[in-house]
Order: sequence, then structure tokens, then C-alpha cells
Amino acid sequence: MISIDIHKRLHGAIGDMNLNIKLEIQEGDFLAIAGESGSGKSTLLRTIAGLEEASGVIKIGNEVWLDTKRSIPVQKRRIGFVFQEYALFENMSVLENLLFVDRDIELANELLDMTELYKLKDRLPNRLSGGQKQRVSLCRAMMNRPKLLLMDEPLSAIDPNMRNRLQNEILTLHKKFNTTTLMVTHSLSEIYKLANRVIILNFGKVEADGSPKEVLLNSNNGQKLSFEGELLDIVKVDILLLAIVLVNQQIIKIPIDSIEANNLKKGQRISINTNSFTLNLQ
Repeated sequence: MISIDIHKRLHGAIGDMNLNIKLEIQEGDFLAIAGESGSGKSTLLRTIAGLEEASGVIKIGNEVWLDTKRSIPVQKRRIGFVFQEYALFENMSVLENLLFVDRDIELANELLDMTELYKLKDRLPNRLSGGQKQRVSLCRAMMNRPKLLLMDEPLSAIDPNMRNRLQNEILTLHKKFNTTTLMVTHSLSEIYKLANRVIILNFGKVEADGSPKEVLLNSNNGQKLSFEGELLDIVKVDILLLAIVLVNQQIIKIPIDSIEANNLKKGQRISINTNSFTLNLQ
């Protein structure tokens, strides 16, 4: 069991707020963390990792990482952290980036083989595509066989085809190493495909908590999760009008009515509400 009960004062873009998060997470869970920008998602991950200070308690099994008497340093917390920006050592090859974490050459080769990077193991990061770099980052995060894998929007800058492939690889590694994974994401497909549980943060607090189906499809929930996107086109398919929207490098299709269609323009920024899946003008 992973127990988190943390408190922290934040000064963000949406104003001052208190981060008050109390969670119990089963070992082996894949937890998606969603919510609007500035709601405290990244701060939650960074606090668990020990990259930011907070008051409260973080307990991983029988190990206490944070309480009133101590805060275990980052290097002593068995975590893997995958950032959006890769954070690779540019002067090291793919293999050297992995071995920098642990000199376990057998594990490094296994990870590179699983992610189809073995043939690229001697390349420097500047000779890799964005998707390849993120796969290296993911492999590196697994090199210390982490108790917790923390991912902060790792796929948001990846093209749709590679995003789908990386989703499969993330799920494979999660199951293979039986790790507990916490992933900040704005992608509905990632939440549905990867997570067995999702929480929605709003202004530093957990507003919804449950399975993806319970949280995102329950119209009586009262919880709303919005995603911004760009309207690319409006097309007619049989009797339906569909809005073609680009959201975080993904193209999605949403049914709309003729009144909404008349009020929308190509290139417009719109929001998609998961409570009702209707479009609202920004």
C-alpha cells in the first residue's frame, strides 16, 4: 500500500492555493492524474519524488519517505521519473544513458530489446527522433527497477502514431516490472487505455476518484474535465455533423448539432467537456 497525505502552499498562474492531497494507492496500480493546468498535478509528482518540499506523510509499503521527522532524499527513493522533455545526456550514447543509472548491462539490453532500440544503442540522442528519445527516457527510468514510476505528460509532444506505440510499451513495462505507475496526462485515450484508476485535481484537491469509466462517463458525477483543442474542420457524415479537433497532438471527432456548427470557425480554440462531450466556445 502507498499512503500519501501531503499539504503545501502553492503560488501558481491561477492564484494562491493549498495543495491538500490524501490518497491510498494499491501496489501495481496504474493511476492517471488529470485536471486543468495549475491544479497541482506536477507538484504532486515532484513532491512524491522528493524534488519539492511539503508537509505531511508519504509511506511506500513499510518505508517512510516523508513525515514530521524526516524527508528521504531523492536518490534514496526508488523511483523512475519520465519527463516530457526527455532530459537525456547529450554526450552519452543510448546505452550509456541507461548504464549511468545502474551498470546492469543485462537489464539495459533487455529494456532496449523490448522497446526496439537495441540497434540504436550506440547512437547519441541528437541522432534520434522525438519518439525514440522518449523511449530511451522510459528505459532509463526503469533501470533501477522502481517501486514507483512517475510520468509527467511524457507523450504530449509525440505524434499520434508514435504516441499509440509508446502507450503499448509503457503498459508492457508497467506489467513486466510490476511497478506502481502515476501518470499526469490530458489525453483521454491514455486514461482509458493505460489506467485502472484516475483522479481529477481541481485547485489542489481531489475532486473525483475512480475507474476511468466511473469518473469520465458518469454524467451525474458533477465533475468536469476539460481539454483545450484547435478546431480543424467540420464535416458531414451521413446525417451527423462532426467537429475534427486537434487535442495534444491527437485528432478526435466529436458529434455536434447545426447550431453549434454555425457558431464555430476553423482554427478556433475550443474546449471539450468530458461530462457531456459538448463543445464550448473559448
